[in-house]
Amino acid sequence: MSTDVSPTPPAAADPGSRGAAPAVARLLVESVRRNTRQYGMLFALGLIVLLFQIWTGGDLLLPRNVSNLVLQNSYILILAIGMMIVIISGHIDLSVGSLTALVGAVAAVLMVEHQLAWPLAVVVTLLIGAAAGAVQGFFIAYVGIPSFIVTLAGMLLFRGLTEIFLQGQTLGPFPEGLQKVANGFLPEVGPVTNYHNLTLLLGLGVIALVVNQEIRNRARQAEFDLAPLPKNLFVLKLVALVAAITVATLLLASYKGAPVVLIVLAVLLVCFGYVMRNVVVGRHVYAIGGNLPAAKLSGVKDRKVTFAVFLNMGMLAALAGLVFAARFNAASPKAGINFELEAIAAAFIGGASMSGGVGTVLGAVIGGLVLGVLNNGMNLVGIGTDWQQVIKGLALLAAVGFDVWNKRRAGA
Repeated sequence: MSTDVSPTPPAAADPGSRGAAPAVARLLVESVRRNTRQYGMLFALGLIVLLFQIWTGGDLLLPRNVSNLVLQNSYILILAIGMMIVIISGHIDLSVGSLTALVGAVAAVLMVEHQLAWPLAVVVTLLIGAAAGAVQGFFIAYVGIPSFIVTLAGMLLFRGLTEIFLQGQTLGPFPEGLQKVANGFLPEVGPVTNYHNLTLLLGLGVIALVVNQEIRNRARQAEFDLAPLPKNLFVLKLVALVAAITVATLLLASYKGAPVVLIVLAVLLVCFGYVMRNVVVGRHVYAIGGNLPAAKLSGVKDRKVTFAVFLNMGMLAALAGLVFAARFNAASPKAGINFELEAIAAAFIGGASMSGGVGTVLGAVIGGLVLGVLNNGMNLVGIGTDWQQVIKGLALLAAVGFDVWNKRRAGA
């Protein structure tokens, strides 16, 4: 018995041309439905950029401002990557802002007061961050105390230790080498041109990697009969991706080139994205966040995974603290205030779910960029900090509300 419920076309018509359009439409709708949050946030990011580009008279996408946008939001994006993984696992971390301040304070004491070489100080402070995350992870995973309580205690503890280390004073400056990591740009190589040559080469490399990855993903979908996008739509998607990367590359290359911290972010994005998609521990993080009892029955070692998640969050918080302190060339007792809220907001705007088990590392970066563009654009047009908080709160509420609506629609 035939499974085709569509009416039979007349003999004179071309059946292929009549059936192709509905099939393409169904595939497009299904693809959008599977990636509603990610596509929605990409659309929102593009809309916000367009709005402020018009509102600021073109100032938003000036090459200098694009570079500043990356530098100003680098530490939040680092925190957002780790926070997304924590939320996917079904937990929360309220201590990351205070931990970034503590790491900056320890780094300042080591490098400024004790003249420790900055590469060695970086290693020491990253280990301190990992140890802080591991202690919290131990209480959460093995003692069974809820992450909200443990990290709330950590927030108070780390903030107090920051005050103790700095004795209420601002301490700096940091060595020039560390400052270049947070504020510097890639060196110029090759002949003198109107663009930064190394940034152009990196942009071409990113385009090649993205195109190759998209082609491989489509081939894998076809192999497992997962209904990949039709060829025309797939080509259109590739063209859009290449165009976006090209524009970003040319903007950065026409100023001073790619910031060093952007390379750090790219490495984190690629590495953690790969781990969460393709490595066993990444799949286990999704499993314990999505359905903990089922994950336990499947043999997932949930305690070890949770412990590793918080250890990783501590190390990323330490890295963010180093970047923040080096960017402002001083460690301050007031550093890191509300960073945890910014990271949590970026994760939820980027597609995380309160119930856990949902989200991507790329989504965290997109959510962080949405907040960053909002902050930058509102500063450029002169909106006060009071209204900025109102607008960002509404953006977070809208993102989470959209997630709830999407789940209800899927359930229906």
